[in-house]
Amino acid sequence: MRNLIKIFSILSLFGFYSVGAQQVVQKDTLSGTELIMTMDSRVSTALGGIEDKCSRTAGGSSVRENSTDSGIVTNSKPPKIYVPSRELTNAEICRKNPRILGFKIQITTVKSNEEANEVKSYFRKRFPNLKVETDASLRPNYKILAGSYFTKQSAASDLSKIREYFKSAIAVQYRIFCSEAR
Repeated sequence: MRNLIKIFSILSLFGFYSVGAQQVVQKDTLSGTELIMTMDSRVSTALGGIEDKCSRTAGGSSVRENSTDSGIVTNSKPPKIYVPSRELTNAEICRKNPRILGFKIQITTVKSNEEANEVKSYFRKRFPNLKVETDASLRPNYKILAGSYFTKQSAASDLSKIREYFKSAIAVQYRIFCSEAR
């Protein structure tokens, strides 16, 4: 008896969902093939209204024509999207992503925080215009990094000056803030 009640309630539940549904035929916007969907008529009219608003704002002056045999509205000319064919400038890249993958000059690697502070103070005396920082991600070792550069080539001039004092200095890939980079 309980199983019969469960089966009846499930069947009646599915029966209520199909009462308001109808078959809707629409054309695919990319290939133009017909799509047949089953949905509530209220949902179909709401989707049609949203699609009409989108086509008016996106197309601007597009000519619309009605196909009388199927009752479907189609665009005769799809809207064109302009994509620049040039490479983005550093300012445009920074506007989209304030932190990017660039380069820093790794001055040296030391074993303690005290040594790192000594190297940083020595470096600041020699190069006051370059920002220097400590990376402690490889504890117990500390990396001392200087500058922020978009490319390895832009770091080359500073690297040659730094190598006069620190022979082991190299340019390494590192996450940098765009506003600080050269």
